[in-house]
Amino acid sequence: MSQTLLSQINSPADLKAHSVDELTQIAQELRNFIIEIVATKEGHLGASLGVIELTIALHYIFNTPDDLLVWDVGHQAYGHKILTGRRDVFHTNRDLNGISGFPKREESFYDTFGVGHSSTSISAALGMAMASQLKGIERKHIAVIGDASIASGMAFEALNHAGVSGADLLVILNDNAIGIDPAVGALKDYLTKTKSGKETGRDNIFESLNFDYSGPIDGHDLPLLLKELERQKTLKGPRLLHVRTTKGKGLKQAEIDQVRYHAPGKFDKTTGNITPTDTSQLPPKFQEVFGHTIVELAEQNKNIIGITPAMPTGSSMKIMMDAMPDRAFDVGIAEQHAVTLAAGMVTQGLIPFCNIYSTFLQRAYDQVIHDVALQKLPVIFCLDRAGIVGQDGATHHGNFDLAFLNCIPDLIIAAPMDAIELRNLMYTAQLGIELPMAIRYPRGRGRILNWKQSFQKLEIGKSRVIHEGSKIAILSIGSTGAMVDDMISDENLDITHVDMRFLKPLDTQVLDAVFEQHEHIITIEDGTVVGGLGSVVVNYASAKAYKNNIYKLGTPDSFIQHGPTKDLHKIAGIDSEAVLKLITELSTR
Repeated sequence: MSQTLLSQINSPADLKAHSVDELTQIAQELRNFIIEIVATKEGHLGASLGVIELTIALHYIFNTPDDLLVWDVGHQAYGHKILTGRRDVFHTNRDLNGISGFPKREESFYDTFGVGHSSTSISAALGMAMASQLKGIERKHIAVIGDASIASGMAFEALNHAGVSGADLLVILNDNAIGIDPAVGALKDYLTKTKSGKETGRDNIFESLNFDYSGPIDGHDLPLLLKELERQKTLKGPRLLHVRTTKGKGLKQAEIDQVRYHAPGKFDKTTGNITPTDTSQLPPKFQEVFGHTIVELAEQNKNIIGITPAMPTGSSMKIMMDAMPDRAFDVGIAEQHAVTLAAGMVTQGLIPFCNIYSTFLQRAYDQVIHDVALQKLPVIFCLDRAGIVGQDGATHHGNFDLAFLNCIPDLIIAAPMDAIELRNLMYTAQLGIELPMAIRYPRGRGRILNWKQSFQKLEIGKSRVIHEGSKIAILSIGSTGAMVDDMISDENLDITHVDMRFLKPLDTQVLDAVFEQHEHIITIEDGTVVGGLGSVVVNYASAKAYKNNIYKLGTPDSFIQHGPTKDLHKIAGIDSEAVLKLITELSTR
């Protein structure tokens, strides 16, 4: 691969040393470089390819890092990283101890704000602009945000404030009509009409918010971008530049299938064809089990509704959206709205399954408490990507759900050990529970091939004893139980294993039996060790004055960084090796 010019660029200062005519070649070399690395290393491809020209233009015109550039989400920041001194380590992207897949403050002073979740860039950049204003510092502040992210409530809150702030803030709307899945909602329709010049007779929404609006302009026309950004550099106050781009630009397949090529896995760098993998003999992903099961249940129960905030493909809600388009809804990047929408539906007799990634439910915490649990409305939350999720890292791990949900009254919390339990928990939840219920499950595949079995109603708050032994008992919750089960069978261990299944309500009957019959108790969970299963068991033991030895295994009280899930489980001490080592130590005491 030729990097004649790109190989000379280690900072934006090096970029500025090149002529405007050379920037087009740099753009092509940068595209080729990203394609070559991501083809074998995997990662977020389409978004970065779509903003190559914009990234070059921003660093060429503005004086970064003195001028502060904030990216939203960060899926599109690969080009930014490569141009700001990380070209030679880009091959470590998302690896354990490698660079992060997202902008990260501790990684580079060019990464002015750490991101990973959407719709934060305008608020952050506005905060920086107001700070500069207060300190009397002359600099520019730029927030780059996509058309899916700008529809989120937080982005609107920031626009509303920025419009009256007088701050020197440039918002660049990267409009490609897609997030991870196609963008949805009235704002998307508005932007589509704006792009085609059909907004006659309508006020410009951004000008109504006191923004100096410019555009839309072609985000792949580098000379035009340079000219417009040079003009924007001379202006002050809140401005919005509307830029049209194509996600996946420069790789034909990525332009055609933008959803799949958001993060395509491994692919051929020349043809763009995704490397085929035979999954026919593998167990299904938990997400797939959810998607097929909700359709199966909805066919039997006309009151079942599906809701997801902008993740229909990733969560497999799209299976229901395709099968029953009038009963499954993508509400866009709007987790708060998704939760309260579901609550409103419950008041009218519907049974909503609200499917949200665990890390994104953090954004709707008040709604879970105020709008759902406080009113005892039986919304069914299916929390995808719970626990450690791997290479997306700290912003995406779902480590905290057990802990932050556990303190909410009138909320049932469950975690299936395998696909069959997930199906049965979903089946049980729609039979007429009187309280809201959260079912959390991990990213990736389970271990059961023959998973599509007849439904079985489960008793709320009831665990199951999988193995019976002496001296040592392991209490697991969620998918960690499958690892424990395999380990006990492989090592032929004489220990008790209880799949707790429910964190709340807690099966105190089985806990009493475990404490009375075993000397050592081990709890294990794919979640923070603070406030989850281990904490609940310790609190129960204290209340009942049990004197057993209790050992809590879970993710530590720190943010887990990025890397393969297997490696991160090992680092966190929740892999089979760590558990077996502890069991061996306890067996000799």
